[in-house]
Amino acid sequence: METPIKIVAGRSNPELAKRIADYLGTPLCDAKAENFSDGEISVNYFESIRGSDMFIIQSTNPPADNLMELLIMIDAAKRSSAHRITAVLPYYGYARQDRKDKPRVAITAKLVANLLTQAGADRILTMDLHAPQIQGFFDIPFDHLYSSVVLIDHVKNMDIADNLVVASPDVGGVKLARKFASELGSELVIVDKRRPKANVAEVMNIIGDVKGKNVLLVDDMIDTAGTIVNAAKAIKEAGGLKIYAAATHPILSGPAIERINNSVFEKVIVTDSLVSEHDYCSKIETVTISNLFGEAIKRIYDGESVSYLFDSKNITHKITNHH
Repeated sequence: METPIKIVAGRSNPELAKRIADYLGTPLCDAKAENFSDGEISVNYFESIRGSDMFIIQSTNPPADNLMELLIMIDAAKRSSAHRITAVLPYYGYARQDRKDKPRVAITAKLVANLLTQAGADRILTMDLHAPQIQGFFDIPFDHLYSSVVLIDHVKNMDIADNLVVASPDVGGVKLARKFASELGSELVIVDKRRPKANVAEVMNIIGDVKGKNVLLVDDMIDTAGTIVNAAKAIKEAGGLKIYAAATHPILSGPAIERINNSVFEKVIVTDSLVSEHDYCSKIETVTISNLFGEAIKRIYDGESVSYLFDSKNITHKITNHH
């Protein structure tokens, strides 16, 4: 008997889960997560999931309830005899604390890996980890997708590729920026921010030439938007023409929207990997990753290669963007 596929939506990103299910041509599993009056989370599956191949879609951005809900959904699925449980985390929260960068701190990226495994996840599917090495924190199969294939395709359709350079807003993001630059056939620029000494304003050194060029700044996430907005300002002052940003995860906390609204950016392109509560911002454009995840889930279910999706040439004709 064929193993049935079940797509389950947590409450952190129901829109994305619905789009993934639509791509796969299958209805979402009849399940409900709700809170008791004191806030405690309860999960209930209203259809048999015995022997099924389950994909539970939930980003684990704060509040921590999102992570807790995912763990409870995995536990309920395991106790209901699901054949295999894949935790699908479009955004893997708590990934930034991935090493002891100062004394007496936690390594939350590993803690979350332990929690997911202990709850009963058999596989993990995620995208654009803050540090790819987090894959090694797991001892279960782990598939890591790259949103760059979708974002690059979107940028190619924007008619800015002629006179474009790709920039990294800091030294840490060079690898990602290099991938964009090589796919778009552009030069690479790095914004190197330094403090000459403590309590002195940062100096922005731009490595590479931006004068008279359109510039695309790329990063894996935009949180408070400070780094990327300041990098854009420095590029503008160095003679950059039109400046754009492309980032995977739109965390957009605190002053992010205000900073983007007041920035020199023409457009900030992000994905729908997570939902953040913020005011409307006309500069932000969202590209969906639903088809990328949908295709990855289909391939995992069918026992096919997922690395096929790392090459944008394989995506362009298969994956369309929702605007």
